[in-house]
Amino acid sequence: MITKIIEDKSFIGINFTEKTLDKAEYENCNFSNCNFFTSNLSKIKFTDCSFEYCDLSMANISNTALRKVNFNNCKMLGLHFEDCNKFLLEMEFNSCILNLSCFYKLELKNTKFVDCKLNEVDFTETKLSGSVFDSCDLLGAMFRNTNLEKVDFRTAYNYSIYPESNKIKKAKFSVNGLIGLLDSYDIVIE
Repeated sequence: MITKIIEDKSFIGINFTEKTLDKAEYENCNFSNCNFFTSNLSKIKFTDCSFEYCDLSMANISNTALRKVNFNNCKMLGLHFEDCNKFLLEMEFNSCILNLSCFYKLELKNTKFVDCKLNEVDFTETKLSGSVFDSCDLLGAMFRNTNLEKVDFRTAYNYSIYPESNKIKKAKFSVNGLIGLLDSYDIVIE
């Protein structure tokens, strides 16, 4: 059981592949230019924290609590967010690379993804209602049985969404993005 609480602290330029991050509850902490590549972050709680210019690729986030956590300009390849602690899960992503990550069956209502690369990301059975994909590259992203109601895709690109296998009521798309809704029909649009 975690009993240690670390509050209002900044961690700058630390290589956590060489030095392990303490198992604790981190509240209102900032991690900047830190390397967490393949680090074990399991069972750690982050509340009201921010990560900036960090590499969290392939980190173990099993049972990790991410409560009101902002990720800015982070590299986050191959993360299994579906293994996180789901209680009060709330994240925001700005200018992040999330390729090959998985959000399977998560509740991510009203989540903001801004200027992110989300190539080959798995959103299968995810509840994304009210979320925003602002200027995001969704090449190869998987949406199956996903709740996309009221999601804003107007500036997103490279997505392919099958309307029959997803809930898309009141979702917003640009005219140019309609191709991403029609490509499953194998029709020619000129």
